[in-house]
Amino acid sequence: MAMSHNQFDRIVGDMPGFGRDPASVRRRIEAMEALLEGLFVIPGTNRRVGLDSLVGLVPVVGDLATAAVGAWIVWEARNLGMSKWQVTRMAANVGVDTLVGAIPFAGDIFDFLFKSNSKNLRIIRRHLDRHHPSTVTIEA
Repeated sequence: MAMSHNQFDRIVGDMPGFGRDPASVRRRIEAMEALLEGLFVIPGTNRRVGLDSLVGLVPVVGDLATAAVGAWIVWEARNLGMSKWQVTRMAANVGVDTLVGAIPFAGDIFDFLFKSNSKNLRIIRRHLDRHHPSTVTIEA
């Protein structure tokens, strides 16, 4: 049995963080970025590492998986009504991360240094802070 968009929105709207409103989208993207780019800090370096760098160590499959999640973040940004220029910049960040990250060894170092999802989150936050100020969260 197929579910209409209205039925889906009604069910998901009751679940925190799963709505289509800008605040829910912001929470989802921030959580995904924290998982991908800042899961833990390497002791003694103050460098944050997440699943993007770790999964990227697996040849081909890891890079494709992190590219898919990065593309999802770009999709969410597109659904927020961000400009084509912003979405293109975000897609380019994911593309560069994927292409260079696919190079053995050098790509792994690049993944450690180039945080495409963090860059994209900054672009999204800037947009949301300007166009949806009610979504602003206080960071501790």
